[in-house]
Amino acid sequence: MRRVDAHHHLWDLAARPQDWLDDLGPIRRSFGLADLRAVAEPAGVDATVLVQVLPDVDETAEFLALAGESDLVAGVVGWVDLTAPDVADVLARLKEGPGGSRLAGVRHLVQSEPDPGWLARPDVLGGLRAVRDAGLVYDVLTRPHQLPAAVEAARAVPDLVFVLDHLSKPDFSALEPWTKGVVELAREPNVVAKVSGLVTEAGPKWTVEDLRPAFEVAFSVFGADRLMMGTDWPVCLLAATYAEVVEATGELAFGLSCGERDRLFGETAVRVYGVGD
Repeated sequence: MRRVDAHHHLWDLAARPQDWLDDLGPIRRSFGLADLRAVAEPAGVDATVLVQVLPDVDETAEFLALAGESDLVAGVVGWVDLTAPDVADVLARLKEGPGGSRLAGVRHLVQSEPDPGWLARPDVLGGLRAVRDAGLVYDVLTRPHQLPAAVEAARAVPDLVFVLDHLSKPDFSALEPWTKGVVELAREPNVVAKVSGLVTEAGPKWTVEDLRPAFEVAFSVFGADRLMMGTDWPVCLLAATYAEVVEATGELAFGLSCGERDRLFGETAVRVYGVGD
């Protein structure tokens, strides 16, 4: 079984601006494949899923070309405009381009959309069906108040696999609204989730016990068959090192069976994204 990091990023400030980094000094620099390898290999990770950063098709094409030449990045979750009438053609071009076989999924920065019902809009649902038809999965980046629309979307496109990123960024000071939304979403059998991004949401003074309530809710409703580990590196560096994130996930999973841990740390990602072979 290969250990898979199901969620990380890369960016090159010389290639394109990253305005969202302006107030994030610790990570306001370029991060490339060599940086990733330097932290992933000591943590026992030998396959990763590179996730889009910007709503930019050109970035996705560059990530695919990078993955196509890498023995570490096994899959890419890219970006396309789901509301565009030619979304199916754009996906086809990405799959036919350099490294196109590494395209595993699509993501949109839903958390930044002012409309909490954005995911359930008819034009967005049309785009999600194009993602399904392309044989890809859809990564859901939401905050808790947007989860009801995610439920609607999962029900509207039941043969598309939805992957909930960062467990929808729980507010650790008030877990009840988040819990209600996650429990509802997990009832849809075509939804899986990533144990990722939690240290950033919990803050720089986090402990494993701070993270445990959210992990236990997620495990109770998704189970190991529908959970996967992701580091969210290098964003995680705002609160923890790559190794600390992997170690914390291991501590959270300490009471699980060997088979459950294998699924959390690799097998679920291999199955969902088709990576790690």
